[in-house]
Amino acid sequence: MVELEKPGFDTAAFLASAGLGRMIVRLAPKDAFFSQGDPADSIFYLQKGRAKVTVVSANGKEATIMLLAAGDFVGEEALAAMPGLRLATTTAITACTALRISRGEMIHVMHEEHSLSDLFLKFLLERSMRVQADLVDQLFNSSEKRLARILLLMAEFGKPGEPEQYIPKISQETLAEMIGTTRSRVSFFMNRFRKLGFIKYNGRIKVHKSLLNAVLLDQIPERKP
Repeated sequence: MVELEKPGFDTAAFLASAGLGRMIVRLAPKDAFFSQGDPADSIFYLQKGRAKVTVVSANGKEATIMLLAAGDFVGEEALAAMPGLRLATTTAITACTALRISRGEMIHVMHEEHSLSDLFLKFLLERSMRVQADLVDQLFNSSEKRLARILLLMAEFGKPGEPEQYIPKISQETLAEMIGTTRSRVSFFMNRFRKLGFIKYNGRIKVHKSLLNAVLLDQIPERKP
């Protein structure tokens, strides 16, 4: 008797389509994937669009802690041994398409298919490195340099392929939350970047490669008193 081989698992197809324990969800800008305090019963894989992760303190102050792009997972706290409540709120910045995967299905497939668990582990390591870099940035860099770094991350400089250059619409209030300064300071820095030729701002923000070079070489000109 000839034993039939098990068909190969297609990770890309799994993350691209609905199926057992999986459903495609579409969100308009400002729609929430989930909110802080909701039951952590699923994980999302962002297929298209941009989103942000925010937290609210006990006294009601909101802070944006992370930006998401296509290819990111969010809501991974659902995979903890003892799932609890959502630790943050995830909201669409642009129109988004995502795959919602139930906790049980994600855990089952990760145990069965190493290609998916390898992909997810790689994602978690990259996110951990990003969070560490964000902390270092917050501790040691000026608010102006932190803003430059956020703009470059949103334009996806440094990722494979051509950078997007035009970043999704994002308010100066959100940028101020992310870098820990005021909206007026963000406005001042944005105008300075525009005068230096680092960005072009006309309804949408276009980031030029010169900003990347200035940050990498630490050559953002000093401000005059």
